[in-house]
Amino acid sequence: MLMAENIVPDSEQRGLLARLPGFPRDLIQLARLDRPIGSWLLFWPGAWAVALAGEAAARWDLLLWLALGSIAMRGAGCVYNDIVDRDIDQRIARTAARPVASRRISLRVAWAWLLLLCLIGLVVLLQLKPMAQIVALASLAPVAAYPFMKRITWWPQAWLGIVFSWAGLVGWAEAADGSWHAGLILYAGAIFWVIGYDTIYALQDIEDDALAGVKSSARALGGKARFGIALCYAIALILWGAAIWMVRPQMLPLIALIPIAIHLSYQVTTLRTNDGANALARFRSNRFAGFLMFLACLVVGASA
Repeated sequence: MLMAENIVPDSEQRGLLARLPGFPRDLIQLARLDRPIGSWLLFWPGAWAVALAGEAAARWDLLLWLALGSIAMRGAGCVYNDIVDRDIDQRIARTAARPVASRRISLRVAWAWLLLLCLIGLVVLLQLKPMAQIVALASLAPVAAYPFMKRITWWPQAWLGIVFSWAGLVGWAEAADGSWHAGLILYAGAIFWVIGYDTIYALQDIEDDALAGVKSSARALGGKARFGIALCYAIALILWGAAIWMVRPQMLPLIALIPIAIHLSYQVTTLRTNDGANALARFRSNRFAGFLMFLACLVVGASA
């Protein structure tokens, strides 16, 4: 049993969650519904694409559908990840108390919960145009492969970037007419953003990952983690600038990126790579970074 001072993020039970009976609480924790940061990070690239296409106001309903889809599919991805990684999770302090790893939730129940969340995702899918539906369905293969990447490559964060940025492609397919160039470059920038913030996240587990034989960009970079994160963020900003330029080929719109550039710089300069709590706080702050990028895309898209 974990003592209070040893509680790690994946075993926190606060507020309303702590008052719920064990089974529904475990289902909520299994899908990470109690920690919406992942849903926000999955949602933002899709919202950026809609905003940069100039459709944020006209397609406010699309933003809501993308938000619901992000919650459902992030939850489904977490359940699937925990099913696949249950043996590894048992050997890592931060994840040992997860419902499947600790066997509070059976595999049969976990698969049923996964199916229910996917059905919610299906409802969202049916609201989209055929092209956007095809793009969304194409994400299933990389999503299914992601949990195995930490066993194969030192850069599973790059694969997560491909997966977690996919809503940007869906949003662009649904909201934009004509050229895909700006949407694809916006997506590429999101991939590097994800690599950066998930490397920060991986710093929490670097010692346990080494013991469990789990690969990560944090382990691969070692003492150069801060530089690697800064480089990823810099590439993301350059690509986002290129996407904005394609929508409005003027210097003035690029000013919209200044707030998020300052925020990402703050993350890097205040990051303590050997402090798990500091890394978690910097990781979670990317919810606000996503909002700043949304505002940039909103301003540029509305004035294009």
